[in-house]
Amino acid sequence: MQANLLQNLGDFPVALVIFAGIAVFLVLRLRSVLGKRVGFEKPPIPPGQMPGFGGGPIIEGRVSPPQPGRAVPDPRSALGERLMQIVNRDPQFDPPKFLGSVETNFRMIVTAFAAGDRATLKTLLSDPVYQTFESAIAAREASGERHRTEIKAILSAVIEDAQLVGDQAAVIVRFTTDQINLTLDAAGNPIVGTEAVTEIVDLWTFERNLKSKDLTWRLAAARSG
Repeated sequence: MQANLLQNLGDFPVALVIFAGIAVFLVLRLRSVLGKRVGFEKPPIPPGQMPGFGGGPIIEGRVSPPQPGRAVPDPRSALGERLMQIVNRDPQFDPPKFLGSVETNFRMIVTAFAAGDRATLKTLLSDPVYQTFESAIAAREASGERHRTEIKAILSAVIEDAQLVGDQAAVIVRFTTDQINLTLDAAGNPIVGTEAVTEIVDLWTFERNLKSKDLTWRLAAARSG
């Protein structure tokens, strides 16, 4: 039966079928990275990544005033106290400025993924996340596909959770954005996505070792909101 099947295929480019299957698998896998249509369950920090909330003294830290749509928790709240633990360890950490910084990173990461810009992604992603992005880019290139993304607006960027264990800090940010996302085949025809502007919610976990001289908060985990 297998021989008959191969005979029926004739000269059909079987490799294209294989590449297409790989590309579809990776697109489905990356939906959790790039987001999907709105849903609002609150996420935990990924299991095993940063176990347990640490305790610590609270200080009267000064922070910049938040911008509209860029909510910062009250320092007296449970989440605010966890953020202040990070401030205690790193006085340069300022939650409103942090939101501005990771919002810039968000734009750069989404744009770099669409463009296949591995060099930029390498500087902004943790190694495991980079490997996932790189695999998707490689499969897209092998099948001759292109990804088109336009961020029309970042409607909000809100700190959802924070954690400090030892020197390792993690902050989850919920981004709500208006985007156009399309995957195009080699001929430029859309195969995944739409030209319509879609509201997307992403929950991205940014991590940084507070003892490191590198001040970059790297994307360490991501999922749809």
